[in-house]
Amino acid sequence: MLKGVLIQLGLRPVFSQYMYENELDFKDCGKYRAKILMDFYRDEEIKAIFDISGGDIANQILPYLDFELIKKSDKLFWGYSDLTTIINAIYAKTENKSVLYQIRNLVSTESEIQINNFSNTFFQNKRDLYTFEYEFIQGNYMHGIVVGGNIRCLLKLAGTMYWPNMEKKVLLLEAQSGDVNKMITYLSQLKQLGVFDKINGIILGTFIEMEKSEFLPTITELVKYYVNDDLAIIKTNEIGHGYNSKAIIIGEIVEFMKC
Repeated sequence: MLKGVLIQLGLRPVFSQYMYENELDFKDCGKYRAKILMDFYRDEEIKAIFDISGGDIANQILPYLDFELIKKSDKLFWGYSDLTTIINAIYAKTENKSVLYQIRNLVSTESEIQINNFSNTFFQNKRDLYTFEYEFIQGNYMHGIVVGGNIRCLLKLAGTMYWPNMEKKVLLLEAQSGDVNKMITYLSQLKQLGVFDKINGIILGTFIEMEKSEFLPTITELVKYYVNDDLAIIKTNEIGHGYNSKAIIIGEIVEFMKC
């Protein structure tokens, strides 16, 4: 279905031979998947790279990526969830931008809106896909380069060379799964890493399990407990794992102000 939509939009999709599970030994799997990705970067006919995966094991490919080649490329890498590891590693090693977005939203229950936003943004250079509604939970102004994504997957990079510099950044956090205890674990680790003392603000996207199950304390209450009162926080229901999710460019400067 996704292939059909992309062709209808005027794109010519090329697929990785490792898009589906295969018989590769786990020791070689990361190396081969990285090779396919780098082949896409080398191919001058490839204009953008959309990774449709999630879950786990994306960080397995990081040691095999040619970040010098990626740095010289003007191609945008698109992905979400576990691709948070790749997107933030690309920024940390090259300062190149990537897009946190699931291209399969084009064939979701929100397909009509998603296709329209994607088409206007991708082909007409508009900002439809990147413009989302938000409200301030704390503070009234936020400015900085966006890093982050899925909170669980981002923390896979902690202590590695692929962890982005958090100084004066705007940290995006969202999650598909995770109850209160898991969020306490993740937020405690971010606190212990000193992240909340460095950043200019936090964008809270959707925390689907937390919000669907109406867990208490809420994610906003938890975050406010871990950060200083003067750190700006905004909340949006349009960034994350939902089918209505907009996109956000990791590595791009953003600015938010309270009306």
